Amino acid sequence: MTVNQQQLSDAHVLVVGDVMLDRYWYGAVDRISPEAPVPVVRITREENRLGGCANVAYNVVSLGAHVSLLSVVGNDEASHLLEDLVSKTGITPYLGRDDQLKTTVKLRIIGRQQQLLRVDFENTPQNEVLASQTDQFMQLLAHHKLVLFSDYGKGGLAHVSQMITAARTAGKVVMIDPKGSDYSRYAGATCITPNRAELEQVIGKWTSEAALIQKAQALRQTLQLDALLLTRSEEGMTLFDAEGELHVSAQAREVFDVTGAGDTVIATLATLVAAGLSLREAMPLANKAGGVVVGKFGTATVSFEELMA
Repeated sequence: MTVNQQQLSDAHVLVVGDVMLDRYWYGAVDRISPEAPVPVVRITREENRLGGCANVAYNVVSLGAHVSLLSVVGNDEASHLLEDLVSKTGITPYLGRDDQLKTTVKLRIIGRQQQLLRVDFENTPQNEVLASQTDQFMQLLAHHKLVLFSDYGKGGLAHVSQMITAARTAGKVVMIDPKGSDYSRYAGATCITPNRAELEQVIGKWTSEAALIQKAQALRQTLQLDALLLTRSEEGMTLFDAEGELHVSAQAREVFDVTGAGDTVIATLATLVAAGLSLREAMPLANKAGGVVVGKFGTATVSFEELMA
């Protein structure tokens, strides 16, 4: 089963989680510093992009669906840059403000077409701001078919368990891009999408495909999930559900940059499910989207035309 643009334009996705500003400073590297054995980068160009769950939301809107973005930012330069970027995309933002919070910024310094250094600026939001986000979430729930929680472990999803319960009670599909070693907080979701390293943190290493199947299905049942989608980079991806396992191989292409590829995969999966596809029908297209986006530099998105090409 495929999907058309009309079905996508009827889909409404609510993205909740940690927003970030991705900054790129590009420069020329001509010499080593006399002060320390490090390259001197002469910055020639700067670029700002949506990061974290804002990039997830941008991926949803790039496919032609409607998306609302619920998150918390500081009251700083980075938050205003973020809001300005969001306003140009078609995303409907619901951004709480916390004067004590530093908006998360990931600054990447690029020289000779490669990342030389990443500098992170961040702290954790106050609980009061997160509580107000839960109220806003309850109001938004009625207008969306699917909720996508994008967890970057920055504190924006302190109340995720209550939100999952509320969404499932309201009959919504709930997808989660998880973080950390304790997945009990995601219990009852429709689908979680860990990558290899993230899943290993929770179930330990596996020595064979049979061992992986046993451990992944046991985790799925313990957490009462409909499905678990494991993204395996060059090995493609595997869906574990009540019917068993479904595997799709990676789309062979040159990998230029894996930044944000997981965002694209879960955003595509969520958008297609919100448009009426099942997880099993949506997965090969989400896999294709991941293959397209690793051929682009930095946090990037995939269009409907690229997906259907």
